[in-house]
Amino acid sequence: MDIQEHRFDVAIVGSGGAGLYAALEASAQVPTAVISKLHPVRSHTGAAQGGIGAALGNVEEDKPEWHAFDTVKGGDYLVDQHAASILVEDAIKAVYDLEHRGLPFSRLADGRIAQRRFGGHTREFGKAPVHRSCYAADRTGHMILQTLYQQCLQHQVQFFDEFFALKLCMEGERPQALIALEIATGALHIFYAKAILFATGGFGRVWRITSNALANSGDGPALVARAGLPLQDMEFYQFHPTGIRGMGILITEGVRGEGGILLNRQGERFMERYAPTLLDLAPRDMVSRAIMSEVLEGRGMQGSREIGDWVMLDASHLGKEVVEKKIPDIADFCRTYLAIDPAEAAIPVQPTAHYAMGGIPTDTHGRLTDGHTIYEGLYAAGECACVSVHGANRLGTNSLVELVVYGRRAGLHIAEYAKGCEPSHHSVREEAQALQAQLEGTSARGEASATQLYSAMQNTMTRNVGVFREAQGMQQAVQEMTALRDQFLSVAIQDNNANYNLDRVAYLELQNLLDIALMTAVASLNRTESRGAHSRVDYPERNDAQWLKHSLLYLDKTARNQVDIGYREVDVSLWKPQPRRY
Repeated sequence: MDIQEHRFDVAIVGSGGAGLYAALEASAQVPTAVISKLHPVRSHTGAAQGGIGAALGNVEEDKPEWHAFDTVKGGDYLVDQHAASILVEDAIKAVYDLEHRGLPFSRLADGRIAQRRFGGHTREFGKAPVHRSCYAADRTGHMILQTLYQQCLQHQVQFFDEFFALKLCMEGERPQALIALEIATGALHIFYAKAILFATGGFGRVWRITSNALANSGDGPALVARAGLPLQDMEFYQFHPTGIRGMGILITEGVRGEGGILLNRQGERFMERYAPTLLDLAPRDMVSRAIMSEVLEGRGMQGSREIGDWVMLDASHLGKEVVEKKIPDIADFCRTYLAIDPAEAAIPVQPTAHYAMGGIPTDTHGRLTDGHTIYEGLYAAGECACVSVHGANRLGTNSLVELVVYGRRAGLHIAEYAKGCEPSHHSVREEAQALQAQLEGTSARGEASATQLYSAMQNTMTRNVGVFREAQGMQQAVQEMTALRDQFLSVAIQDNNANYNLDRVAYLELQNLLDIALMTAVASLNRTESRGAHSRVDYPERNDAQWLKHSLLYLDKTARNQVDIGYREVDVSLWKPQPRRY
């Protein structure tokens, strides 16, 4: 099949909130392509429920510096503080910009944007919870996605929907092109571009129980890693405390923000033991560990002391009117999947793999950097990027803030960069032809089952690199990921069709997930402390003297399954590390 070629100044990979905002800004100045394996409105941004944090002060006094402090403290002081300051200052502008672009926020009686409490958000540097989360019922991410997509259509952004990015082609330290598979036809396409931005979202499918969509397979970070470039802080992965038992479908923190409470099998509001000030609205890593502690101590609903046990989230005291008005989608989820009306009965919940704090390291303009070298022309934004504004643990609502703030900043900067540089004239057609032959050859390879490898990866990572971690389990995870990556070389694709070959797509996604899983396991084993979402049973204390630094992970190009580790400094210019107490 003929390989097609395209030329743009900017290529954006991914069409979630960050990719769309970047495209909106970049396409106003230079020819821009958006390449996505999904239709944009199917992107995972649409699953974000609870809200977008901004210190508007519509309900009570609030200040951006309080929001910045909560972000730094919530991230257990691994947050780069200058980046956090940009995040919270621009958050206010971003919310009003989205409002002006047509986003239908929920409203107060006087017509201003409504705000509610959310975990880890406080006033006066931790004194008490604050109403900071701006929301559109419990469909905030969906509304952001729809609003930005409509704006992109209005401004005639050029989309290549259902194109799977396969390879990042580099010329020295600059990108040349991106090779992508057109899922509808099986044809390969080369997108030559002066600059490439990755906005491909997370990689929650590494774990068995996750809130992430099936498409969240770490495509952008995996492509960057295989090009010999670093990923940062891969040991830090957030487990949201309240996923629907056994399914992982998210029950938004907004339920607790409206007054929902967590109960163990004895009917105790157990968060009083773990976070006496913020209670159920403590940061997510703390609540997840509290739930797992209750389970492991026999106070889960089954009393089994097993990882699969759960606790209850009770919102029934809020009343039907509040439930239907403030969390209507959650009510529908519970009725559909559990046959429970949350206005009448408690919801069974357990921690679920939710969000990557680590990813492609960038500066505050979205440029890929290892702290020393800036890789001109390479950008990332959103969950696949690591600015780092989340540090060791992301605060609720800050994901949507990051999407719009840093998606916009990256879009503006990438356009200016592209306008000022010349395109590469080196062809990557031979690389594309080699890749095409490789894909065609997978149908004639061994008998390894992609489905079995996928299940083995998820089970190993869930068991050994979950909420609580220890050396022996993580060593086992590294060994098993190494073995699975070797077995992957003999996976055969059963479907030989060119058109919509989803067997091939699943194969490509598994390749990316196995790379990410190995790097996550190696990074987790390497960090011998507990910080934020990285909680080690064998090293229970945070160790600032040794570990107040970002980790950089490199897939070794010469030795398969070898991951090299480096470090970069953390910006602590505003607040020095203090113990976290809530």
